Amino acid sequence: MNNGRPDPDQLLARVQEEEAKAARGKLKIFFGASAGVGKTYAMLGAARRQKELGTDVVIGVVETHGRKETEALITGLERLPLCEIPYRGSVLKEFDLDAALARRPALILMDELAHSNVAGSRHPKRWQDIHDLLAAGIDVYSTVNVQHLETLNDVVSGIAGIRVWETVPDRIFDEADEVVLVDLPPDDLLQRLKEGKVYLPQQAERAIRNFFRKGNLIALRELALRRTADRVDDEMLAYRRETSVATVWQTRDALLVCIGSGTGAERLVRTGARLAGRLEAPWHAIHVHTQTSGPEPEVERQRIVRALELSASLGAETATLSADDPVAALVDYAREQNLSRLLVGRDHPRPWRPWYRSMADRIGQAAPDLDVIQVARNEDARAAVSPSTASPTPGNWLAYLKAAAICTLATGLATPLADVIELTNIAMLFLLAVLIVAMRLGRGPAVASSFLAVAAFDFFFVEPRFSFAVSDAQYLMTFAVMLSVALITGQLTARYKQHADVATQREARARALYEMARDLSAALLPMQIAEACDRFLSVEFGAQAALLLTDTGDHLQVETVNAKGRSGSTLIIDEGVARWAFDHGEAAGLSTDTLPGSPLLYLPLKAPMRTRGVLAIAPREPPRVQGPEARRQLETFASLVAIAVERMHYVDVAQSTLLQMESESLRNSLLAAISHDLRTPLSVLVGLAESIQLTQPPPTDAQARLAGTLKEEALRMSVKVGKLLDMARLQAGKIQINRQWQPLEEIVGSALMATAAPLAAHSVHAALPDDLPLLEIDAVLIERVLCNLLENAAKFTPAGTRIRIGAAVRGSEVDVWVDDSGPGLPKGREEAIFEKFERGARESATPGVGLGLAICRAIVAAHGGSIHAENQAGGGARFVFSLPRGMPPTTAEEIVVPADGGTP
Repeated sequence: MNNGRPDPDQLLARVQEEEAKAARGKLKIFFGASAGVGKTYAMLGAARRQKELGTDVVIGVVETHGRKETEALITGLERLPLCEIPYRGSVLKEFDLDAALARRPALILMDELAHSNVAGSRHPKRWQDIHDLLAAGIDVYSTVNVQHLETLNDVVSGIAGIRVWETVPDRIFDEADEVVLVDLPPDDLLQRLKEGKVYLPQQAERAIRNFFRKGNLIALRELALRRTADRVDDEMLAYRRETSVATVWQTRDALLVCIGSGTGAERLVRTGARLAGRLEAPWHAIHVHTQTSGPEPEVERQRIVRALELSASLGAETATLSADDPVAALVDYAREQNLSRLLVGRDHPRPWRPWYRSMADRIGQAAPDLDVIQVARNEDARAAVSPSTASPTPGNWLAYLKAAAICTLATGLATPLADVIELTNIAMLFLLAVLIVAMRLGRGPAVASSFLAVAAFDFFFVEPRFSFAVSDAQYLMTFAVMLSVALITGQLTARYKQHADVATQREARARALYEMARDLSAALLPMQIAEACDRFLSVEFGAQAALLLTDTGDHLQVETVNAKGRSGSTLIIDEGVARWAFDHGEAAGLSTDTLPGSPLLYLPLKAPMRTRGVLAIAPREPPRVQGPEARRQLETFASLVAIAVERMHYVDVAQSTLLQMESESLRNSLLAAISHDLRTPLSVLVGLAESIQLTQPPPTDAQARLAGTLKEEALRMSVKVGKLLDMARLQAGKIQINRQWQPLEEIVGSALMATAAPLAAHSVHAALPDDLPLLEIDAVLIERVLCNLLENAAKFTPAGTRIRIGAAVRGSEVDVWVDDSGPGLPKGREEAIFEKFERGARESATPGVGLGLAICRAIVAAHGGSIHAENQAGGGARFVFSLPRGMPPTTAEEIVVPADGGTP
């Protein structure tokens, strides 16, 4: 119950939030229903007023669309220059975030909040640029239309028939410090369109026929007004919480449905949903559990759970509260959420309790500012009365019998002492009995024991004894005080015992979650996670559990992981339900909206990055996993399990990555060392072979052939060693790319000349179009790529076959390919052959170490391109690499050569 004092935790959170806001800039959004309503004009007008007040105002981006009135407002305002970004053969201008952060004005204007930046910008969206500006303490003015809000995008496309692809998350709109609605009636907007004040005349005609139809504009205007009203309502609620406003402000219709334990709860919920639909108002549905009444019977608990689930499915916000006074809890909740109307079930008359006041009367007395609506219950609800007046169940009868037995025991203990001690002390003994009953048996038995204790004290110990007659009138006061003290102490004891039980349950639940989180944080294997799941669910819910995790391809595995390992599960898993829960990221099975007849509950393991599997729960008592509170606890538990599984996954990834990095480093070091150590002896061998051929007298023919063979093999080995060294340098990043604008034709010619000897037994055909653009590349490295591809084609294709080399422009890239007429590539190894030390045929007499294609991929990737291999339909292999086209420099003056070849 609210005692009027603010919550210290809320105060601390509010102070921290205000400190964080003070360091950030302020975002002001000018919001409209569509283009042309005047958002940019209003933003510039507000900026000029700030400029007149001495604020440092800068224009970051403003789109005037050629509107003269808007362009006039720009005059006198500083404008940041835009940065140029090359994109698909042209240069586009975008907002320069770095320049804005360096300039650091007090206020910057950023038109079109949902704008998508050109590829190559720091952020893909303009609202992300604005986020950086706000973080730097710069205030921002921006504009946005209602169709650009993410949650309304589908609604607008359904109304207008046009899909808007540029959107902004609603949280950006909601977190803005101020939103200004710029509104214009549809007729006025259409008139502006016809006058050419929004678009050019040709564009305006087309816009009026399509998007800017009057019906569309009316619908968009309503959406904008409603979205602004929702934001204002949220601001009002935040202000009420900050200032602890007690009364309800009836600024808009809002409904609170109060769900009781009677059979008319579902009818009450449906009535509330219909009423909220007519009023087009938000509504809440809550149930208040009275702590002093003890635990609710299972039938009533199930009825309440069904009513809350029905409310949630009909669009209500649901909650379950626990309080001593349900009326106070309902009133506090209504005032906190600013709900002006309460819907309650009508209480039936109770002639035997003339003092009884209905729930509606008590709410009306506690909160005169709230409207209370009573709804008739079902016919069978007459038998559904409150627990305090219901017929006691067999369990309750046993508690009352125990209370009577304790009073009887107190009477027996006091009888021998009747002539020894004063009656006041005997009264204390009966009060002790009442306290014991209240502590052990609860509220109802304590009330009954209070009356029994007073009756026993009067009958057995007050003169005349064994009679309810009273000889001295003062004993009437004693009886009254004794009964009052017994009732009060019994009620207080029962209440605080119930509070202690609730606190104990919460502490046990928190301790169980803590222990489970501790166990999960130490788990390194799926089986250990399964053991923690099984232990927690067995203790808290009396349930078995099994984990269904994903494989390396993020596909759900059918095999389960439990405490016994992969093959010891005793649960019968429904694969279809498990896959549905995994694919949709929602709970399925027992007590859900999807296949509720399943005996198992399937919860998706949603981790921060992706869904990691499914947790299957088989409760021995299904009601224990039903209800909002149990479901929230299970979802919290599933989230912890998902985080543990994801942590385990990334530990494996980190270990494998570290091992791969260390192996790669060792391999590169070995390659570099071997390459350096072999170069010198190979050079010596080549020199010795040449020296043998130059000796006097000349060597014999046999000696000359041996020397020539020695030289050829040494040179071949030197080439292989050179590739090893190049690969080591590329992997270590020690090769610097010297980019220059080069014609591809010259590089192809140089590569053909360099590979003339390997290609001597083949016919080579080059097909290069005349309009190939210049490429910004390292000519030496690209020539090496072509040489490796040509040598590879000559090595693996029969002599006499044709090898083709060609190039073509494809969009923003230039493709270069080398074809051969050989046997082609092994099926399924088109990508594997680009790995280091991989060859087309694993066992082959063809010389080579399998580094040529790996070097090609490394060089092409360093240029920002890609390379791949494929088999041709007519036979043979094709190797294609793509390079970015870029934007070649243009000469200052074009030179024209006459057709006759004379001087220009």
